[in-house]
Amino acid sequence: MQIEKNKVVSFHYALTVNGDAVDSSRERGEPMSVLVGNGGIIEGLEKALIGHDSGDSFSVSIPPAEAYGMREEGRTQRVAKKYFPDANRLKVGGVTVLTEQGGQQRQVSVIKVGYSVVDIDLNHPLAGQTLAFDIDITDL
Repeated sequence: MQIEKNKVVSFHYALTVNGDAVDSSRERGEPMSVLVGNGGIIEGLEKALIGHDSGDSFSVSIPPAEAYGMREEGRTQRVAKKYFPDANRLKVGGVTVLTEQGGQQRQVSVIKVGYSVVDIDLNHPLAGQTLAFDIDITDL
């Protein structure tokens, strides 16, 4: 049975950007599971999974347009520290999670930390990057 839209697939992945390791499901010990075709992962990775089968291993390079998009200059915002659960540990250059109105969460990069506010870059930390994935499909 091959992976197609509306099928649940489990897979291990290793993500690198410019040869640098960024993330790996093996470090957490559990494969990632997603319902294909419903936006649970980036578009390019969903497309790359389709047609593969349990036990397949492959590598794929995902361009920014099918990942987190291109970086947009000037997408910064000043936010009160109270909106960050880890406000006392924020450091310039670090990545944190911002909870927006409505409960949505997004990863943001810290530009500046002040006494009561934090300047953040609203671009996803991987925006503008080509993502290289090594995939091992474990179950379908």
